[in-house]
Amino acid sequence: QVQLVESGGGLVQAGGSLRLSCSASGRTFSNYAVGWFRQAPGKEREFVSRIRSIDGRTSYADSVKGRFTTSRDNAKNTVFLQMNNLRPEDTAVYYCAVDSLIWRWSEISADYDYWGQGTQVTVSS
Repeated sequence: QVQLVESGGGLVQAGGSLRLSCSASGRTFSNYAVGWFRQAPGKEREFVSRIRSIDGRTSYADSVKGRFTTSRDNAKNTVFLQMNNLRPEDTAVYYCAVDSLIWRWSEISADYDYWGQGTQVTVSS
């Protein structure tokens, strides 16, 4: 019942910035945890960040901490991932996902119930 669409990906040089958006339809984000994950070719999908829409609590993977910031606009059913100081190793398809069990506060992709189609982020060196 939740449809997610990511946008904002593209090609940037190392050190540059991108802002990804995750827009939802069908349900609001108010009572959900929204995670960002990424998957590079040949690699397992990995956790990037999460935000709890009801109170804005966030957490980040160590690899992006201090560089990425996730935020929300509940009125627009949109979650953002601001990515600064991008590195080539950040290159991946980025996905947003919703975990309906908000209290679980999971970093595991299998715990998320709804997924977008992903948006490609490519960082050149």
